[in-house]
Amino acid sequence: MRTERDDFAFTIERLEIHLAEESLGDRFGCMNYQQIITIEPGKRRGKPCVRGMRITVSDVLGWLAAGMREILADYPELTEEDIRACLAYAADRERKAMTVVTSHEAPA
Repeated sequence: MRTERDDFAFTIERLEIHLAEESLGDRFGCMNYQQIITIEPGKRRGKPCVRGMRITVSDVLGWLAAGMREILADYPELTEEDIRACLAYAADRERKAMTVVTSHEAPA
């Protein structure tokens, strides 16, 4: 009997297999997400959105983090490439993030 956890693991496995089939650069977040992720000042307060829609990157990441299994079924306007673009965008932002430690926060 399949459980929700099994379905989520299957989805992750499928995504990992799909990513393994991609080129080496794509697997490490070098996907050209700039064609998919858009930022418009008047839409969703300037948050990064998917292809000019009102679906933000943070919406997609939140759904994935919550274990939502049927994103593509629930949002047929999204594609698997859109979801990968959201992940690539988030990974790229994380790589570029800089942590600044001020003197009062520095370890003793």
